[in-house]
Amino acid sequence: MEKELMRSQKGKRVTIIGFWGNAILTVCKIYAGLVGKSGAMLADGIHSLSDFLTDVVVLVGLKFTEQPEDDCHNYGHDKYETLATAIISLFLAIVGFEILKSGASNIILVIRGGKLPSPGIIALIAAFISIGVKELLYRYTLKIGKEINSNAVIANAWHHRSDAFSSIGTLLGIGGAILLGEKWAILDPIASVIVSVFIFKVSFEILKPALNELMECSLSEEEIIKVINIINNCEKVKGYHHLRSRRLGTKVVIEFHIFVESILDIKSAHEIATGIEIEMKKEFGELSVITIHIEPFEE
Repeated sequence: MEKELMRSQKGKRVTIIGFWGNAILTVCKIYAGLVGKSGAMLADGIHSLSDFLTDVVVLVGLKFTEQPEDDCHNYGHDKYETLATAIISLFLAIVGFEILKSGASNIILVIRGGKLPSPGIIALIAAFISIGVKELLYRYTLKIGKEINSNAVIANAWHHRSDAFSSIGTLLGIGGAILLGEKWAILDPIASVIVSVFIFKVSFEILKPALNELMECSLSEEEIIKVINIINNCEKVKGYHHLRSRRLGTKVVIEFHIFVESILDIKSAHEIATGIEIEMKKEFGELSVITIHIEPFEE
C-alpha cells in the first residue's frame, strides 16, 4: 500500500506541474490568437485547454487508484486509471476534430475567393514559447510515467507532445503567412489541418491499449511465453492448463492450474506453487496477482 501511495504522489506531482503550465499557456495562446488574428494559434490554445482538462482527469484517476482494496473492489481500483487514459484519448480526438473542422472551413473560404487576415507577430512568439514549454513538460512527464509505470501519466505526456507538434505546425503556418504576405495567409489553416492528423494518430495509439485492458484482453504473446517458461522451468511441475491472464492498471493478473505428483503432501505441493509465484512476481512486479490451482498428475 505504501508503494501505491508513493506512486500516486509522484503521478499527482508531475500532473499538477503540467496543470499549471497548461493553464498559463491556454490563456496566453488564446489571447495571442485573438490579438494576432491567427486561427491556427486560437486552435492551438483550445488544444492547450484540452490538456488542462485532461490533467484534471488524470488527477481524479490517480486519486481513485490510490485507494486500498475493499469489499466491493477486491482487486483494488487500478482500472480508474485505465478509464482516465481512455478519456484522455477521447479528449484528444475531439480536439483534433475541432482543429480539422476549423482549418478546413478557412481553406474552403480562401478557395472560394475569401480572404484571411495575416497573423500578427504576437502569435509567432506564442508558438515559440509553447513549443519549448510543452516539450519540457512532455520529457518530464514521460520520465515520471515510465518510472511509476502509469499509462495515464504516459498518455498525458503524449498529450503534451501533441501540443508541441500542434505548436510546430502553428509556427510554420504563422511564420509562412507573415513572411510571404497576405496572399499566403492560407498557410495558417493548412497548418491547423496537418496538426489535427498528428493529434488523431496519438489519440488512437493511446486509446487502443486502454480499451484492450478495459475489455479484459490477455497479456501479450511475449508475456505469455515468459509465464509458460517460468512454469516449465520448475522440474516438479508435470504440466499445466487453464492459463488465463489480464492486465489491471499497473498490475497483471495470472491464473493457471499445475499438475504435480499425486504422492506429494500438501506442504510440498504448496512450496512448488509458492516458488512459481515468487518467480512470476520477479518478472511482472511485486503487485502482480498470481493464482495457482494444484491438481494431482495422473499418467
